[in-house]
Amino acid sequence: MATVGFNGLTVAAFESRMATEMARLIERYGGQPHVAPALREIPLSDNTAVLEFGKRLLAGHFEMVILLTGAGTRTMVEILQTLYPLESIKTAIASTTVVARGPKPVAALKELGLAPSITVPEPNTWRDILQVLDERGSLIEVRIAVQEYGVSNPYLLAALRERGAQITPVPIYKWALPEDMAPLRRVLDAIVAGQVDSLLITNAAQIDHVMQLLEQEGKVPQFKEACKKMVVASIGPTASERLRHYDLPIDFEPSHPKMGILVKETSEQTHALLQQKQLT
Repeated sequence: MATVGFNGLTVAAFESRMATEMARLIERYGGQPHVAPALREIPLSDNTAVLEFGKRLLAGHFEMVILLTGAGTRTMVEILQTLYPLESIKTAIASTTVVARGPKPVAALKELGLAPSITVPEPNTWRDILQVLDERGSLIEVRIAVQEYGVSNPYLLAALRERGAQITPVPIYKWALPEDMAPLRRVLDAIVAGQVDSLLITNAAQIDHVMQLLEQEGKVPQFKEACKKMVVASIGPTASERLRHYDLPIDFEPSHPKMGILVKETSEQTHALLQQKQLT
């Protein structure tokens, strides 16, 4: 008889903002969810970088604005509205070449009645941003503001500078470890104990935080060994790049970098992938 979905397998994830939805998806596809957040989103207490960006934006300083996330775009506009009328902000943004990294910044712009000048195609990595901009033409002396998310992407900023652009990073929010670490520790303990069959990674920063905690507790070798025996599924190239950085396996990537597709397609492949691992 053909196996349907996870078929009772234990599935872990480190999702934060969409933790409830992730657990429901795992259950829908027959898995036993072990979901604990690895991230806590913190608005910057000092918004001087955003407000300085707004001052220069409204003065017409920037020729291009790169929006990396939908949540970051919305938060950025909310902060700017503490000093400037919304219509002035919208007019200033629309006067630049607006680059949206995928559908979430596009949706945030649409809520403002705006549309991007350039939409970066899937899988929406920083390399895809560069490819689109390279195809467009020279960036020499182009003044670009980059709306950052969570942690800065030094590779993107360096690559833009190498192309001659004048870069202004605009940090919007940052990530921290959860205030309550107990749920995350329980999931990591279950992984190390060999009680998890599949691990779903939906965000590159999750890996940094998990490895940070494991390093503090001296459990990195045990975690890496456990990952060799279970199926590690990454939502897409950005997360996979982070996994490779820590020498962790990537057993599966979905056809599209979406959470629902990740869970569905991983559920369809996990049994076969586990069998392959047992043979090696």
